[in-house]
Amino acid sequence: MSLSIRNQIPGTVTSVTSGEVMATVKVRLDGGQQITAAITREAVRELGIEEGSAVRTLIKSTEVALATGAVEGLSIRNQLPGTVTEVATGGAMACVKVAVAGGELTAAITRDAVEELGLAAGSEVTALIKSTEIALAAS
Repeated sequence: MSLSIRNQIPGTVTSVTSGEVMATVKVRLDGGQQITAAITREAVRELGIEEGSAVRTLIKSTEVALATGAVEGLSIRNQLPGTVTEVATGGAMACVKVAVAGGELTAAITRDAVEELGLAAGSEVTALIKSTEIALAAS
């Protein structure tokens, strides 16, 4: 199956914590970073997700925010350091590609944000992704 979601990074489930309706699933990405996804308990069951399962993390580019400095005091669990490899700007929006350990992320952000943050190839950034915005696919 082909998907329009640009960000697809493989990893291995390290833990599953279930609640009444939702579960948090921690995944060690192939580059070594840890990422947390909040998905339904039903999805965990239907996909057979358990510790040791191979999965793909799926993240829409519009759900990736970028920061140029240290990020503290924030509820966003997923903070991946990386380096900007490419910036393509349009009239209102921009596509920013970020190399992270073991893969690449694409962030769709406003052109104004690119300019205000001074983003260019070589810029060090932190990609921020809410756990509720990460989908998982069983491998």
